[in-house]
Parts: sequence; structure tokens; C-alpha cells
Amino acid sequence: MTDTLDRAAVERELRAMIAEAARLDAAAVAALPADTDLFGPEIALTSLAGVTLLGAVDARFGVDVATLDLSLDSLQSIATLTDFVTAHLPAY
Repeated sequence: MTDTLDRAAVERELRAMIAEAARLDAAAVAALPADTDLFGPEIALTSLAGVTLLGAVDARFGVDVATLDLSLDSLQSIATLTDFVTAHLPAY
């Protein structure tokens, strides 16, 4: 299942999840540069939205970001989250 996902596919799905968690327009999030800060002004992810996002990532990709990345550095930007999830996709 997830073994067929490439980085671009993971990023597309994560952008949709970010938009949903932050209650933003999906097209607007899709158009943002990959280095856009998740907690910066464009996305302005709140701590509650961050928890929602982490739950969605775990449910969809089987990657428990909060457990694997205790400092949560992977939540810096769209790109860092995409890289982290892609690197930790479970093999099926």
C-alpha cells in the first residue's frame, strides 16, 4: 500500500491534511512553497491543529511523528514533514 507512494504523493496528501487541520483552503496550501513554516503566518498551525495533523499522519501513513521525533523538528515546514514521513513509511 504505502510502499508505492513516492515523495511527491506523500507531499500532496500531507498538504491536504495540513489544510484540513488548519482549516485552510486546500488549493492555497497546495500552492505554498515546500519550505513554508507550518507554524508561520501562511499556515498558522495551532497546537491543537498540530495534534490533529499528527493523528491524521499516523492514521494514514502509519508514522507516529510524536514518538519518532521527540523534538518535533519535522514539523518545521511542509518539506521537513514530508521528508520525515517519507523516510519512516513502514514497508509492507
